[in-house]
Amino acid sequence: MSEKGYRWAKIRENGFAISIIVPGTIYLVGFFIIILCVALQYALTYRGAFPNLGNFAELGQNPEFIPALKRTVLFVLVGTPLQLAAGLLLAMIVWKPFRGRGIVRSVFILPLAITAVVTATIFFTMTSYPFGHINELLLGRHAWFPRVISTPIDFRGSAFASLGMALFAKTWRDMPISMLILLAGLEAIGEDQYEAAETLGAGGLQKFRYITLPLLLPAISTVLILRSIELWKEFIFPFFLAPQFPVLATLIDKAYHVWMNPGLACAISLVLIAFIVTFMAVLNWLLKTLSRVLVKL
Repeated sequence: MSEKGYRWAKIRENGFAISIIVPGTIYLVGFFIIILCVALQYALTYRGAFPNLGNFAELGQNPEFIPALKRTVLFVLVGTPLQLAAGLLLAMIVWKPFRGRGIVRSVFILPLAITAVVTATIFFTMTSYPFGHINELLLGRHAWFPRVISTPIDFRGSAFASLGMALFAKTWRDMPISMLILLAGLEAIGEDQYEAAETLGAGGLQKFRYITLPLLLPAISTVLILRSIELWKEFIFPFFLAPQFPVLATLIDKAYHVWMNPGLACAISLVLIAFIVTFMAVLNWLLKTLSRVLVKL
């Protein structure tokens, strides 16, 4: 068969998959290009002049921008490994067969059944000041729980507490996604490799270090990339639980709806995209370096 005939045969063989992937790819890429072009137009238009960097100059002088950027970076740097650790812990729990594993796995997936807005609203109600459910509990207003504090806690009174609660809620809501990805990676590891390691006298830590971790690295990489992108652009939980301490995503909303400045909002969005692309490049380099180190060892 000629090379051209072979190519057409492969296309016919994978025709169904191609018919699904191609329209979706065109849809996603097409809308991304349209949105990016519109954002560039607004961001580079300043007081009727185009092209103009006035919006970026104004953004650099805005007193809320740098604090929002720092909060976003911290949110990502803390939240990404936290979501990885939570997902890995849950995946390790339900990895090996045991009685009731299906029920436990279903319970772990339950947070995905609750929309992010509903989850944020629940956490908002629980941490309300001064009569939220957590304060009611810690103040000893329930007979079955001892009094722990004497004054209610204002969970939204500081950036640390409010963003910490937003990150906790985000991790709880999204940890099933990380769990499912890592669980798929764990179940793809052949049991014969662990049996061979045991015959050579390897312990549990050694098996994790030299078998599980290297073979699970693709799944770990997927979790780190997907979760970090999600945290960079996270809006709902900081908006509900830390409105007075904006991150970049909520600052975009504030610039558009409160300051009535779409050009500044688009400038912030482009800065956010630039940080996401840069962070992804650095993360990919670190993951490739780690992969080479694990293979050598």
